[in-house]
Amino acid sequence: MGKTGSGIRVIIENVTVPAAEAKSGTDCDREACLAALRTIEKAIGRKSSAARVYKKSVDARRKGSVKFVYSVCADIGEATGAEREKLKAAGAKFYTEPSFDAEPGGEKAKGRIVIAGFGPAGMFCALELAERGYRPVVYERGSCVSERVRKVETFLSGGELDPNCNVQFGAGGAGTFSDGKLTTRINDPAVSYVIDRLVALGAPEDVAWQAKPHIGTDILRLVVENADVRVREAGGEIFYDTPVSLSRGAVFADGQKIDASALVLAVGHSARDTYRELMADGFDVVPKAFSCGVRIEHEQAWLDRAMYGDLADDGVLPHADYSLSLREGDRGVYSFCMCPGGTVVAASDEEGGVVTNGMSNRGRDGRCANSALAVSVLPGDFGSTPTGAIEFQRKLEMAAFSAGGGNFYAPVQLARDFLEHRPSGKLGGITPTYMGGRVTPGDLRGVLPGFISGMLERGLYAFDKKIPGFAGEDIPLTGVETRTSSPVRILRGENLEAIGVKDVYPCGEGAGYAGGIVSAAVDGLRVARAIITRFSPD
Repeated sequence: MGKTGSGIRVIIENVTVPAAEAKSGTDCDREACLAALRTIEKAIGRKSSAARVYKKSVDARRKGSVKFVYSVCADIGEATGAEREKLKAAGAKFYTEPSFDAEPGGEKAKGRIVIAGFGPAGMFCALELAERGYRPVVYERGSCVSERVRKVETFLSGGELDPNCNVQFGAGGAGTFSDGKLTTRINDPAVSYVIDRLVALGAPEDVAWQAKPHIGTDILRLVVENADVRVREAGGEIFYDTPVSLSRGAVFADGQKIDASALVLAVGHSARDTYRELMADGFDVVPKAFSCGVRIEHEQAWLDRAMYGDLADDGVLPHADYSLSLREGDRGVYSFCMCPGGTVVAASDEEGGVVTNGMSNRGRDGRCANSALAVSVLPGDFGSTPTGAIEFQRKLEMAAFSAGGGNFYAPVQLARDFLEHRPSGKLGGITPTYMGGRVTPGDLRGVLPGFISGMLERGLYAFDKKIPGFAGEDIPLTGVETRTSSPVRILRGENLEAIGVKDVYPCGEGAGYAGGIVSAAVDGLRVARAIITRFSPD
């Protein structure tokens, strides 16, 4: 239907079109836009001049009645007060373009604005500062995209692990080796700004309107490379393979003292050495809740049929995904980072520890779907200290390494064996995708604490009722997933500076203020604008 023009814009939500209609050649997107226009016309007696898909999702809760669900954005030109009231009564919401202008402050920067980390938070902080004339300098402990990909592929094929450049560390952060999911629960106008910038940097255009947008690992690498180029074009600098450390308030990059007016700590959720340095240097670091569990895999073709029924093989619908959860009191178990057509990836960053994560390319055309099944870990589970939180994760990773037999083999147990409390002696019909099948059948209950195993068991029974066969005979569970989010939070004040430490800005997921690519990027923007309103540009 084309893009909307100028004037007042409204969002018409919950416009549904049966997915089966696409099978006969119907343009479902167009039908949704026309339906929204009819809603507007019925409310105010005239049509909009243009409409476009604002959000689109698939509702597969009823297998025999799968449908597309749309939000449609439409331009209605000018509207009287009475017309506005009629539109509101019809369920329309008025759209306002977000504004992010920040007036530069008057303080003269005595040194460079330094950003530690080039994940989503550091990347968007650097982009914003560079484009506003602040010439930030970024230090990233890992390598650039091409070198990082080479090192990760070497490790995944059985080679050496680089503790500073792996699935956790390097250009783009942990998200570079993920599904590139842009789903977020935060309600912030900067979300649309972040997604639009990602599209401008090379992400597919449909991430702007898909309800569950994903870029894909293969495309996300190009986006990160383009962000690197843009930061440099705008006057910033980026140094890879250069870790940042702090000691008694001084900032060091690769051992050399740096004259910094401000330091943005965008170090990622796995920077355990940085957490130790901060605690030793007097920063206020507190533990927070996080989640741990396993990765579950299903044949993607089976999952498509389980969710879509007869529409599964028609090419009408995207590969199926799911979102499952069960809560009992303060603790829950839920699917996390669900990757259709993806791979369970070895995400270790320390010798002697096994860590899993999920990733998939843009096409999501792998044979298996995978998801974390994660259980809430509360501060009382690890002594309510930041050190206890970090060691809780590490203990599980070391136990998984031992159960796998070493050399980063991962322990795996079939879901049915797990439910019936018996070790798995062999695999079923699905070969786990982790490191090309480098897994060891066994008993995950010997790896996981009892409260995690117990919630996983109850969750598997509940999820199997929602999707029959979810916990079937051949379904592998691979352990362990421990890096769902940062185990600590670096406390900061209203000005976003670390409490009690001037000129240091904790930022993003590693600081405990985000939980994914988009929310981390939004926090990076938030910190950049705090710096802009304080300092004058060069």
